[in-house]
Amino acid sequence: MKRVLFPGGSTQVRVIDPDRPMDQPVKLRFRMAHRLASGLILGLLAGQAASADAVTDHYQLTRPMQIQQKLNAAYLAKGVGYRPRTEHFKDDGTPRYINRLILEDSPYLLQHAHNPVDWRPWSEDAFERAKRENKPVFLSIGYSTCHWCHVMERESFEDPAIAAILNEHFVAIKVDRESHPDVDQVYMTAVMLLNGHGGWPMSSFLTPQGKPFFGGTYYPPAQFTSLLQQVQQLWRERREDVEAQGERVAAAVARNNDLDGRTKALDQAVIGKAQEAMHGAFDELQGGFGQAPKFPHEPWLYLLLDQAERHRDGQALQMLEVTLEQMARGGIYDQVGGGFHRYATDYEWLVPHFEKMLYNQAHLSRVYLGAWRLTGRERYRRVVMQTLDYVLREMTAPTGGFYSATDADSEGEEGLFFTWTAEEIDTALSRQDAELAKSLYDVLPGGNFEGRNILHLEQGLEAYAEQHKMGLDALRRRLDRINHTLLQVRNRRIPPLRDDKIVTAWNGMMITAFAQAADILDAPAYRQAAEKAAEFLWQHNRQGEGRLWRVHLDGRSSIAATQEDYAYLAEALLYLYDLTGDSKWLQRAEELADALIKRFLDEDSDGFFMNEADAGITAMGRPKDEGSDNAVPSGSSVAIHLLQRLWQRSGNLAYRRLTDALIARFAPAIELNPNSYAYLLSAVADHHHGELGARAYAAQGGIRIEGSITQASARSLLTVEIDIPEAWHINSNLPMGKDLIATRMSLTEQGTSWRMGPVTYPQGELQSLAFQQEPLSVYTGKLRLQAFVTQKDRSPSNPSTLAIDIHIQACNDQVCLAPESLTLRIGTSLNPQRPAKEP
Repeated sequence: MKRVLFPGGSTQVRVIDPDRPMDQPVKLRFRMAHRLASGLILGLLAGQAASADAVTDHYQLTRPMQIQQKLNAAYLAKGVGYRPRTEHFKDDGTPRYINRLILEDSPYLLQHAHNPVDWRPWSEDAFERAKRENKPVFLSIGYSTCHWCHVMERESFEDPAIAAILNEHFVAIKVDRESHPDVDQVYMTAVMLLNGHGGWPMSSFLTPQGKPFFGGTYYPPAQFTSLLQQVQQLWRERREDVEAQGERVAAAVARNNDLDGRTKALDQAVIGKAQEAMHGAFDELQGGFGQAPKFPHEPWLYLLLDQAERHRDGQALQMLEVTLEQMARGGIYDQVGGGFHRYATDYEWLVPHFEKMLYNQAHLSRVYLGAWRLTGRERYRRVVMQTLDYVLREMTAPTGGFYSATDADSEGEEGLFFTWTAEEIDTALSRQDAELAKSLYDVLPGGNFEGRNILHLEQGLEAYAEQHKMGLDALRRRLDRINHTLLQVRNRRIPPLRDDKIVTAWNGMMITAFAQAADILDAPAYRQAAEKAAEFLWQHNRQGEGRLWRVHLDGRSSIAATQEDYAYLAEALLYLYDLTGDSKWLQRAEELADALIKRFLDEDSDGFFMNEADAGITAMGRPKDEGSDNAVPSGSSVAIHLLQRLWQRSGNLAYRRLTDALIARFAPAIELNPNSYAYLLSAVADHHHGELGARAYAAQGGIRIEGSITQASARSLLTVEIDIPEAWHINSNLPMGKDLIATRMSLTEQGTSWRMGPVTYPQGELQSLAFQQEPLSVYTGKLRLQAFVTQKDRSPSNPSTLAIDIHIQACNDQVCLAPESLTLRIGTSLNPQRPAKEP
């Protein structure tokens, strides 16, 4: 194997030898002393900054007039309120530089539209130019709320001297990873194979064919300049070696994307193994998993929630509750405004990275909602509603879609918008409320973060109320009033940048969260938000039958949707069907599921491609979704959830067969590293053992069954409603026919902590059917079963959901379907519920 001396100091560049298995990388250490200081760099480039400005101006002057006029027109169309993000202005106040990113509809790309770098968006034209001019490609991938992306922009991409090198010797391409997750996946795989780690900003060097030969993440300006000089020198003097390196890396990436076609029956013990791995990483004191920085790991929380409810698993419940409790009390949770920051930089959840991502709000609100339904703990319900109300207030477009994210920085400082001094709290509140706020939120005179305070709860409200001899309800009311006032004061500050693009997949996540919350909390405003967003996407991000756009911004939809867009939106539409019973949502979900299968399923070896066949990433093949979860559940795991839920609601056996095939397809990878497939494993549990919740479907989706509990005098009244379609019936509790299965309701085997009184069944109606001479007693239309229930032991170790079995057999005049037993798990939390705030 030839070695090409790429720069990077002590960087470990990992290159995969085609003749070695993937788990045996060859490590090459590329050495170069970074001897050039910034002043010397500028001197080498142009003598002085003014010369560098002239070089970068040259690229604008030599552009085709038609292109430059188009860029100028796009700038003028932004209007008087547009503020170019740049340090470089002409004397008349207009930006000195305008590049092709001004034409794009990504907030991240627009942030770079006035860099002196002659950026181009991801396109065939950019690579054609690289081929035509015989230049390597510099590919920079990031996103609008990425702190270190902003740093590298400020230090390097705004520097005319560095821009001069890029413009002279490279074709520079900028990609928004949130708009093009498929591109990000391919080149992040390459960077990971080369270095063993990755991140954003991602900085890669490619051949004109798009094959990566070197890559990394953030580089300080001196190191980046030296790196650019070395790469362009190697490209000029040792191009064959560089291209050979690109071929090796591309081959390794292609193999990494190829799931080798093996299938097997999934080991039923694999969920237990995943939980064991989670427990090994669990922080028993502070919750969460692993050391700092700490991420919420929502896919893991979903699986722990599933196991805690499905099997009354005490270990799963402990890991779930400790984590949720500590996060809700920590600085990662916005105590004043609601919602979660992306991750914590410390192990105590105190100091967050202050950006807020829509997907965190969606998934964490669902987890906390499930935990409230399971345990009845009021603090979880408060977190859910505060988070969703934050999204309605600050992340919802007037048209109904949901924005993507807010930045960590404001006024040039990370976290300034969210933090407080003791004096600011004293000024904002009355003396009594200020003292309570400083005591509750542990506000220190010297602060706990760069001289200011990240508000957090040193102890839960229950413990605080008991310690200070306060009523818990009164404390909550005072705290709500304090937070409302602090929020009003905070809203007068300069806020962090908001990324206003509406991403289909992330909106699907959020619609699911609102639909579930509307269902469980009986909150009409959340239902309205879910339906309005879904209708917006259907009208604006749907190109035609079964085809979606990924992004909507400034009134325009663009960028072909990826596999996760179809999966997440279709999953959301199914939750809307569950909530409303309106068949249009089921029909739309089926349309998207069929499109997902048609456009993204790998017919040869199962699994899903991330993008469509004509998406244009050909240098290393179509990227595959590996099924493993990252910050959010993978597109494949969501697709499996979708397909098994569609089978239950539609009765279409094709969805069930494909669910089985996909589980078998991912089984070898799951068994090697089960905790990386947590959301997929929760889909497996649903598929094999039934969905969790108070609603179920029978008779191939035709019969809808829902359970609820209400307080009746001193007892709890269980009500189960069964909705039977026209021309069908189920046998009554006394069917009057030999070998017919009676309708019956009973506690499950897990229901030993409950008592159920006699069940009240409605009287059946007599019908004469073709297959039976004697009339039978049957139920048709809508019916209601009821019984009083009592919980014998309600404690933290004994979750509050009631599990009941419903036994039915559905028939029409010609045929009877197989008998079915369905389990409903009904939350028994009887806490008072308030309507959600109107958006």
